[in-house]
Amino acid sequence: MMTRDECLDILHRYRRNDVVVVTTMGCVRPWFALSNSRLDFPSAGSAMGHAADFAMGIALAQPSRQVWALNGDGSMLMSLGTLVTISQTPPPNLLLFVFQNDTFEVTGNQPIPGAGSISMTQIARGAGFARVHEFREKTVLEEKMPLILKEAGPTFINLRIEPGREPPPKLNCPLSQVAAELRAALREE
Repeated sequence: MMTRDECLDILHRYRRNDVVVVTTMGCVRPWFALSNSRLDFPSAGSAMGHAADFAMGIALAQPSRQVWALNGDGSMLMSLGTLVTISQTPPPNLLLFVFQNDTFEVTGNQPIPGAGSISMTQIARGAGFARVHEFREKTVLEEKMPLILKEAGPTFINLRIEPGREPPPKLNCPLSQVAAELRAALREE
């Protein structure tokens, strides 16, 4: 199985400069160690489970640019209705990456409900996503990324990863400041 860092490294290498990336919980710190784009938004200072719906809103408002949500399985479970909303109002520029390690990592690796028995991939298909992928090996993810990036979305990508020990995300400045910077960057480009 892959690690989160291996997946993020691959995503970072394939990310274009105009792509908006919304991260949450366990992805915030490692993504910001790789990227310092003004189009990165750490959805960590708000309620858990809303990175995907926030990314959907940006994708609908910014149809000319690709938007990625880097979500955890615990966060996705907090807001499963978002999957149906995305599939019924399908933004073709949205890619939803779910890092499935079957734990609430940032609160101590407690098992998520259904750990070991649920499939985020099946949930996404059941919610109406037409383009769904699942990866367990980094070499296969690396090989398939160019094709995935050419697909019209919304696209759901389930990344089966090993549990880690990511500390809770902390922002260096108020979330309102980060939001203002993203808003300004979206207007400029």
